[in-house]
Order: sequence, then structure tokens, then C-alpha cells
Amino acid sequence: MQPERRHYIDWVRVLAFSILIFFHCAMPFVQWRLPLLFFISGVGIYFSLRRRSVISFAGERFVKLFIPLAFAMLFTIPSQVYFEWRQAGNIHMSYAEFWPSVWKFVPYPDGSLTWSHMWFVVYLFVFCILLLPFFAILKIKAVAEFKQRLANRFGNPILAGLLFIPLMAYYLLLYLKYPEQQNLFDDWFLFVFSLTLLLYGYFVGSSDRFWKSCEKYRFWYLGIAVTCIVILFYFYWWNFDYPKEQGSGLYYYGLLNSLHIWCWILGMLGLAKHHLNFTNKFLRYANQAVYPFYILHQTLIVGFGYYVTQWSMPILPKLVILMVLTFVSLLLIYRFLIKPFIIPRILFGLKPKEKKGENPAVP
Repeated sequence: MQPERRHYIDWVRVLAFSILIFFHCAMPFVQWRLPLLFFISGVGIYFSLRRRSVISFAGERFVKLFIPLAFAMLFTIPSQVYFEWRQAGNIHMSYAEFWPSVWKFVPYPDGSLTWSHMWFVVYLFVFCILLLPFFAILKIKAVAEFKQRLANRFGNPILAGLLFIPLMAYYLLLYLKYPEQQNLFDDWFLFVFSLTLLLYGYFVGSSDRFWKSCEKYRFWYLGIAVTCIVILFYFYWWNFDYPKEQGSGLYYYGLLNSLHIWCWILGMLGLAKHHLNFTNKFLRYANQAVYPFYILHQTLIVGFGYYVTQWSMPILPKLVILMVLTFVSLLLIYRFLIKPFIIPRILFGLKPKEKKGENPAVP
């Protein structure tokens, strides 16, 4: 018997990626969007491994993560570098003349090869490969049963809330020394922060008690998160006055920021479980489209933005036009160039043939 699908997890994934696209259009200060995605990816890994062996899982990750990453780095992301360099006045050539420079494999900024916004996929793929031995151990029945009993303990709202403590420790120990770079190397703060959230999703996301606790105490979690946000705005964010040295400023920042991120995630999960445990045509369509949208969205934003920002009109209309152009283009490209064809589906992380109820490409 097939386990009941948790539609609220699908909704969280779709909404989180949609917010990410709006974020890249308007660039508001929202810190919890990618931590939420890493957590949801961990939940997806748990359900993926429940249906397949570790070796099969590794092959699936290669097809769904590495192939789209390589394709994007060579064929879609280079235009971002092209428009950036054009805007800066560094080059005056056509894109056809520029594109062969990618095949020199010189990393950005010295060269044109970069993973840009696909850093999320890079980190996710690396996490999956590094954790394969760990996942194999957790396939052992006795270990899996112990893991489930441990996960159920976090149905206690206080214990669940206290999971922010390791995140706070990363701020105190790594935040200043390893500022976020998204380059995988020498990026230890972002690396361990994201890995921890993925492991949280893998562990506690399997527990019905945890999800019910998030639902029951969702407003408590959200209240704590909002309180932290107000304090952070007053002392740190409003004037962009971030800690630059070890001391009380860093300690308070690490406490408030890690607590707000984690409680916001718990509250959002609770809201999703309470209000979004249903499916419809939009969710089924969006659940498949979200990964191709993610791969393409920033390339389209940069391309359209290069021209739209030069128009003589107020910023707000230009922002609206940019978002409309981006989403309409994403819909048309997905519907007519990706969804119907096998090779584009594989290159954008989808299964070769669409199957009713298939799992999303990104865990």
C-alpha cells in the first residue's frame, strides 16, 4: 500500500522556490528562504531513500542534480556573465562571440564559468554524496528504528525549538571567519549551516509527532520569529550594521538570527500542514515546473533586466514588468520547450516521461 502523500510538503517546496524567484527580482532581505529549502530537501531525501537503495539514490541524485547543474553552467548561466560584463563595459562583443569562452573552463570572475544561483544544487549534490555512507548505515533496521524513536522525541515543542542551538554556535564560531561566499570551498559557515538543516529535515521530517507539534504550536514559533526580526531590524538590519568582530554584538546577533530562522521554519511548516494538506491541478503542475523554473529564472531576470533597467520610467513599473516578463517566459519555455520532450526534461531535472503523482525533481 502506497503511503499517503504529504501535500503540504509539496506546497512548502513550491512556495519557497516561488519566493526565491521574487527575491531575485526585488532582492528583499529575507534570510530564511534557503534554510527552509535545505530542510525540505532533507525531508525529500528521507522519502526518496524509503523507496530505493542507497546506490539507486546516488544514481538518481546524479541525474537530477549534477546533469542539470552541468547543463546550466555551460548553456544557460553564461548569459548572466555576458550581460554583467556588457553592463560594466568590459566587453563589446556579441553573445555568439562571447559564449566559447565558457569552454576554457576558467572560473568566474577571471573567466565566464560559474554556477551562480545554482550553488544550492551544488551544495545539495555534495551533501548527498558525502552522506551516502551515513544513509547506508541508517538503512539497517535497528538503526532506522532508533533514529525514528529519536525523531519522535522532537514532537516535544521545546526540544524542537532547541534545535536552533547548533545554528547559533555556527554564528559564534564560523560567521566572521568564513563569510558566506557560495563557492563550496572555504565557505564553512554556509556549508555546515545548510548541512545541519538538511539533516534536521532528514531526521525529524519523518516523524508525524514532529509535524503535529509544528501545526499545534505554529503561532508560538511564528511569534518568537517575529519578535526576533523586530529586534534584528532595530539593532542590525536597518542600518546594515552587522557584527564585524567577536563580542556581545556577535553573540546577540547569532542568537537572534538563528532563533528567528529556525522558529520561522517551524512556524511555516505548521501553517503548511494546517492549511495546505490538499492537492489540485496547480500544485501538480507547479510541483514539476518548479525545478526548471529555478534553473532558468535568474538567467531570464538578468537578461531582461539588462534592457528594462535602461528604460526611462520609475523603478516600480520596471520591477513589475521584469517580474511579468520573467514568469511569462518561464511558463512558455517550460510548457513548449521542456515539458513535452525527453532530452530537455532530463537536462532540467525531470523524469524522461511524465508520470501522474511523480515526485518533484528537487528533494
